[in-house]
Amino acid sequence: MLPDSTLKDAEALLAECRSRGMMLATAESCTGGLIAAALTAIAGSSDVLDRGFVTYSNDSKTEMIGVPLALIETHGAVSEEVARAMAEGTLARSRAAIALSVTGVAGPGGGSAEKPVGLVCFGLAGTAQPTRSERQVFPGDRTSIRAASVVHAFAMIRAAL
Repeated sequence: MLPDSTLKDAEALLAECRSRGMMLATAESCTGGLIAAALTAIAGSSDVLDRGFVTYSNDSKTEMIGVPLALIETHGAVSEEVARAMAEGTLARSRAAIALSVTGVAGPGGGSAEKPVGLVCFGLAGTAQPTRSERQVFPGDRTSIRAASVVHAFAMIRAAL
């Protein structure tokens, strides 16, 4: 499902978090749990990954991790504002020091001029840092967009350590 390079990256990220005594949590929409799956493919990941939320629907974003419905209605589910709220809600509902969220348009349909297929918004919240977000547009099909999102998520977490 994921390339060996991504799994090696997951293993290195887990080792780095473990050495710092930090736990992670995720909230995933367009990746459907792939970030958590990559991390949990590595034996022993339970001492680093506290939990992962798959919040594919708008209702799950509000019910599971507390994203205000008004925020989704104002900015859309695929927005940096919602990605930040997802990360903050995940951090508040976990024992993690860092929470990463992802929401996007993986395609093949669902895109628009404002939010094209390949648009992915990331949020990162931490106990020792301000919440931040990023917006990326990845090329390719659904599989490659989702795989690129996992790689980018790992890079964001690594930069926050």
